[in-house]
Amino acid sequence: MKEKLVIISGPTAVGKSDCAVKLAKKINGEVISADSMQVYKGMDIGTAKVTVEEMDGVAHHLIDILEPEQDFNVLLFKKMADEAIKDITSRGAIPIMTGGTGFYIQAVLHGTEFEEEETSELRKELEEMAKTPEGKRTLYEELISVDPASAAIIHENNIKRVIRALEFYKLNAYPISEHNAKMKEKEAVYDADCFFLTDERALLYERIDKRVDIMMEKGLLEEVKRLKARNIPSNATSMQGIGYREILEYLDGKCTLDEAVYNIKLNSRHFAKRQMTWFRNKDEFIKVNRSDFKQPSEDIPDFIYKNLNLC
Repeated sequence: MKEKLVIISGPTAVGKSDCAVKLAKKINGEVISADSMQVYKGMDIGTAKVTVEEMDGVAHHLIDILEPEQDFNVLLFKKMADEAIKDITSRGAIPIMTGGTGFYIQAVLHGTEFEEEETSELRKELEEMAKTPEGKRTLYEELISVDPASAAIIHENNIKRVIRALEFYKLNAYPISEHNAKMKEKEAVYDADCFFLTDERALLYERIDKRVDIMMEKGLLEEVKRLKARNIPSNATSMQGIGYREILEYLDGKCTLDEAVYNIKLNSRHFAKRQMTWFRNKDEFIKVNRSDFKQPSEDIPDFIYKNLNLC
């Protein structure tokens, strides 16, 4: 029999973490974070990391497990997530994976296989090219040309993913988006109930803007200053996160603080749009719109609970 897995996904600021905790308390669940940034220690405010108080006694996995200097990718995530699922299941609890990184979730759900590989000479050439703003733009424009499907969901500033997609195309003569599409066709390796939380776009964007303002009030600027003082490379995976790269630009004198905050909001909205695009045609996910509920924070966990197949 396949192991049980509940997945709660959706765009940033839609309320996934709160929903997962409340559902976990109903079904003896434990939460697995499917967030590519919350794995990093000391990066709490900019990642909107769930606090101990917000966890409300529910065990959480894949949070605060790496230093910001360390790399993190889908291969590592899948390995850690599969181990967490086995651990949680072995204790009679139900794993609830929650986050908005669709590629990560898909890799676990469908058992995508990855090969650990050494850095190719081609990748080294692409990385060298990406050291200048002009080079980065050229690489992204090339990705748009050879693999528009990948370019639509990879941000221009996420240069590691841009390079990986270009490398795959150049080495295999077909786009990585086609490879990913084939992986999606694989049968799910878990007995999964999948939900995608969403909201009316205007309301979601309003929540995003408010969240960014709260981040600034809580000390996002000071958090990034502490990270910068550690001399973490600006191209490190951790420093590519929205909120961090914009504040770093301010600290490097490339923009004003108001401009940095504006860019965080703008990039967060664009990210939410890409997240919604990713899940738009995923039939295995039940779409749950916050606007359809009078009290979303209470009613949505109840709705999900009633639609679980726990037999």
